[in-house]
Amino acid sequence: MRSVGYQAAEPLRVWVVTDGRAGIENQALGLAEALARRTPVRVQTKRVRLRTPWTWMPASFVPLPRQALSVGSDAIEPPWPDLLIGCGRASIPFSLGVKSWSDGATFVVQLQDPRVNPREFDMVVPPIHDELEGPNVVPIVGACHRVTPERLDQEVMDFVPPLEELAPPRFAVLIGGKSKRQDIGAERARSIADSLAAVQRETGGTLMVTLSRRTGDAARMQFRTWLAPHSAIFFEGEGPNPYFAMLGAADHIFVTVDSVSMATEAAATAKPIHLLAVDGSAGKLDRFHQSLMRRGCARPFNGRLENWSYPPLLETDRVAAAVLSAWTARIGR
Repeated sequence: MRSVGYQAAEPLRVWVVTDGRAGIENQALGLAEALARRTPVRVQTKRVRLRTPWTWMPASFVPLPRQALSVGSDAIEPPWPDLLIGCGRASIPFSLGVKSWSDGATFVVQLQDPRVNPREFDMVVPPIHDELEGPNVVPIVGACHRVTPERLDQEVMDFVPPLEELAPPRFAVLIGGKSKRQDIGAERARSIADSLAAVQRETGGTLMVTLSRRTGDAARMQFRTWLAPHSAIFFEGEGPNPYFAMLGAADHIFVTVDSVSMATEAAATAKPIHLLAVDGSAGKLDRFHQSLMRRGCARPFNGRLENWSYPPLLETDRVAAAVLSAWTARIGR
């Protein structure tokens, strides 16, 4: 259902500018789709990468970025869009460039902390745990994403085999892996596998597991050996991706604490999120998980299955409303 709000005479022309990596692009697409739920938009995806040596330079100091595009990148040429949503380091030279090349006519939204003065953009949307502040900064819990009830329902209906026919309670298990500060070692993976297998035995429910491209070989082997035999779904990247269907069909969601995106997407479902510890230091991600716990979305998993409820976390929709409000103020409507 379309929300009441700004209605353009013509669809807003929106560019989504990223390096094309799924985890980065989906954040920007999620915001574009949230805008589309409020007003007509025409979205164009732009995937950009810089050639060496420009990749070695600070993102805000790339001269003539259009001439530095690598082979296979999309062209960044006029006519300029009404709105540009950039995400990731590769997008920053073009977010700054389009704002200048359009003489400020394009409203530029930069997701994540750009490590550039926020005043260089029209709006910056960082995760709240980065503690970035400014008059045009809209901090959010986690990251923008593409999860909506309608999408999850559709994914559940379309997925084969039908996940809703699996024995309840159904457990979606989202396994990450190596990040800057954290990883899942073999011993930790065995511990996670054993604890989840125990939940399955005690409840008679169904485990649905997906591993990440970041899941290391040692952990992957442990999960294959000790978790896969207890799982109705065990996805490692081959065949149709069950990720969204799992979120839609699940009664509970387990997610490793190395991933902001997976936990944020899970929180949009209003289903209990059980946080699985990994190896290494959480750093500022601890602030992110604390914010989820304060909102009642998540609890650390201690081996005992709990059930609770909370309102869905709808940060992407909140950002979309803020963007349209700022855009409306810009054009004086």
